[in-house]
Amino acid sequence: MSERVYNVLFLCTANSARSLMAESILNQLGRGRFAAYSAGSHPAPEPNPDALAYLRRNNIETRNLRSKDWTEFAQPGAPKMDFVITVCDKAAGEVCPVWPGQPISAHWGVEDPVPVRGSDELRQRAFSEAYHILNRRISIFLSLPLEKLDRLALQRELSGIGKISA
Repeated sequence: MSERVYNVLFLCTANSARSLMAESILNQLGRGRFAAYSAGSHPAPEPNPDALAYLRRNNIETRNLRSKDWTEFAQPGAPKMDFVITVCDKAAGEVCPVWPGQPISAHWGVEDPVPVRGSDELRQRAFSEAYHILNRRISIFLSLPLEKLDRLALQRELSGIGKISA
């Protein structure tokens, strides 16, 4: 088994909910095989409190989460990404910085739970749906034999995962 740690960057516009959820889930499930990060093109001042609360209820670590600008990961000295995954449609359509090392990229669009209004139950359902979609996709990603797939096959697999729902 490979000792290599793969760096993964999850992108979203605000970096307040979905991308932070994905970062946290992959860091927990990846157990040292992956180093996950997240960032946004127009980051919120802080993570969404409902997203953090949902992660904590699911025993996912949130202590070091913060909203970050994606240019932080395009700077000299930033971790070299192996994979860059957008989780919102707005970020997928934006012109991204040039990532050093030409990482494999994919779009895993997930509906944004933050703007959902209504009862607490309705809002919690929106966060639950986003969490479960991301958790499912990340679990599938973790099952891929990364060391055995060439770049084109990895790109195809990563793109296909983005079409899978909860």
